Amino acid sequence: MRIFIFLFTLYFSLVSAAAAAEPTLSRVTLDPAQPYQADRSESVEYDVDFSLVVTPPYHTHKLKVWVPIPPTNHSQEVEKNDWSTFPLEVVPTIHVEPKYGNKFAYFEFDDPQGAQIIRHRFHAKVWQLEWKIDPQQICSVDAWPEAFTRYCRGETQAVVVDQRFHQLVSQILPDRGNPLEDMETVMDYVIRDFKYDHVDASLQASSLHAMANHHGHCSDYHGFCASMGRALGYPTRVTYGISLFPKNSPSHCKLEAYLPPYGWVSFDVSETQKLLAAIKQDEVLSVGERDRLLAAAKSRLLSGFRENTWLMQTQGTDYELAPQGIGRVPVVRTAYVEADGVALPEPDPANREKKEFAWMTAHKYSADRPITNGFKDRKPLKAYIK
Repeated sequence: MRIFIFLFTLYFSLVSAAAAAEPTLSRVTLDPAQPYQADRSESVEYDVDFSLVVTPPYHTHKLKVWVPIPPTNHSQEVEKNDWSTFPLEVVPTIHVEPKYGNKFAYFEFDDPQGAQIIRHRFHAKVWQLEWKIDPQQICSVDAWPEAFTRYCRGETQAVVVDQRFHQLVSQILPDRGNPLEDMETVMDYVIRDFKYDHVDASLQASSLHAMANHHGHCSDYHGFCASMGRALGYPTRVTYGISLFPKNSPSHCKLEAYLPPYGWVSFDVSETQKLLAAIKQDEVLSVGERDRLLAAAKSRLLSGFRENTWLMQTQGTDYELAPQGIGRVPVVRTAYVEADGVALPEPDPANREKKEFAWMTAHKYSADRPITNGFKDRKPLKAYIK
């Protein structure tokens, strides 16, 4: 009898321990509006002076410009927004688009003669975010709430999900793991097979451009990963922002996947690819040092990381502007511009072959302490060396 009681007690204890260790949705919030659940540290304060020099075609009668306003959230605080224009004096109206809640300053210039300058000065406090994901704690979701629909379905412009993506998923992921392991397989595929290319890039987070060419801009990388994530059944989105250090093309985007209980988690696949390549090509490093740094860079990517030198401006893809423009936009990077009902072409100042621009940015960031590029400075990787 005592043996039976002992065995029953042991069995009950093991079952209870297993149940306690297994992640469960009953204690997890599923809400796309949930604030970031990351640890934040290493805050930096910036005085930002950001200008757009817009060059409308000759004899334009109506120039319309939408400029994203960076939000305040768990990763950043933005205040003291000050707007001015030159030579025409235009006071912007502020609007919020309904799909994702992105905020824009909207300008209308009547009969602009020559270039128009829009200047935005503001103060920002930006934190480094670290999610420190434990893959075994991620919960699987059989049916996502309706609020996630816009992050799960395919789009017509940027994050397309069609049979091509489902076929590729079945090829590279014949056996599914937990959500982070599945996304790791997708990101590894991109890092291994894609080439960063400013000359032939969509600038529109086009998953189709990336699928067809296996090269492109950061937005092509992350649009592709977002499509693959949705084909796997996980909510994903592309977030756009600006890098807060001197850079020809200040705009840069991130991939985000919703992984409960961690919520939205940020991944930078394109910059991690560049970092891994730089480490591999560094002949000063010993084999051991190289291997440790490569493992640390990969670990940081999969742990969820966002640097304190990047400021988010917009989230989501394929939406109507507010006020409405001539059509839905795939993404908004530094601005969206229309002249007499025609969208002006997106600039890519990092493209050496491009000589003409519909608009250019002029920008200066004054930080309250010295900063480094988190994907070029390797010292922070020491925290991820095991």
